[in-house]
Amino acid sequence: MDGILSLAAANLGSPIILSFVLGLSAALARSDLSVPEAAAKTLSLYLLFSIGFKGGASVAAHGLDVRLGAAVLAGVVLSFGLPFVAFGLLRVMTTLSRIDAAAVAAHYGSISIVTFVAATSVVAGRGLEAEGYMVAVAAAMEAPAILSALWIASRGGERTDAEPDLWREILLNGSIVLLIGSFAIGTITGEDGLARIESFIVAPFQGVLCLFLLDMGLVAGRGLRDQRAALRPGAVAFGVAMPLIGGTLGLGFALLIGLSQGGAALLATLAASASYIAVPAAMRVALPEANPSVYLTLSLGVTFPFNLTVGIPIYVAAATTLVGAS
Repeated sequence: MDGILSLAAANLGSPIILSFVLGLSAALARSDLSVPEAAAKTLSLYLLFSIGFKGGASVAAHGLDVRLGAAVLAGVVLSFGLPFVAFGLLRVMTTLSRIDAAAVAAHYGSISIVTFVAATSVVAGRGLEAEGYMVAVAAAMEAPAILSALWIASRGGERTDAEPDLWREILLNGSIVLLIGSFAIGTITGEDGLARIESFIVAPFQGVLCLFLLDMGLVAGRGLRDQRAALRPGAVAFGVAMPLIGGTLGLGFALLIGLSQGGAALLATLAASASYIAVPAAMRVALPEANPSVYLTLSLGVTFPFNLTVGIPIYVAAATTLVGAS
């Protein structure tokens, strides 16, 4: 417990988290502070390219092993299964309709790439090595949860508009394309390619992440301020409990397949996170009846801040405690 508290305290005092808190506080105080949309998109593109390229270069340097396939399979199983856990909890803890609960559940089976990026920073700051192919695991966990949610919704007799355009939107989602593409470039060019652009994608990374999380704090704060009606006690409790359950399951899979301490922390973080980019876009097409104020407020306004401030330190501390040293 002392280790978790000390790591949480260190994480809360980091420039990354304080930047998020600044944005959150500014939005709640109704400040006119804002990050231009074009700048926010540029920051997002940089982070995705950087994390993907570095992951690919790491795989090229250390080679592939059987745990890559096992890790990707574990990620897919988690992404398929977590929505069923989330849906069951929502039906017990909230009064959400089946269609709204299914839409929320999809978010908690998919992943938040920003939470993953923040976790890689914390893991690196602790001096832990993580498997480079965890980037591929993150990409693999984006879409399966959507299938589970559509099945859950259809079992209740609800209409789902699972048009062909849905799968195009999922598979060609910009974040997935850039993440996989930069991972492939990093794998092809290896350490030589990384050395050529290291000054661009390594040194500025922390500063860019601070600016991006400042913007995410602003977005989360506005959502909390404007959608307070969606934050009933049961829903808020779910937004905190579900990431802990997902993180525990992710850590269990990590132990089963033999990931390193850093890799286990990242898989736990992926399983604990909730999507607020890819899945909302898919839900607009597949489940237009679902209320966006519910699923966006829970994933971005409750679970995202919880994971950044408290969750990630818990997952990292648990991984370092339960997984043997690399």
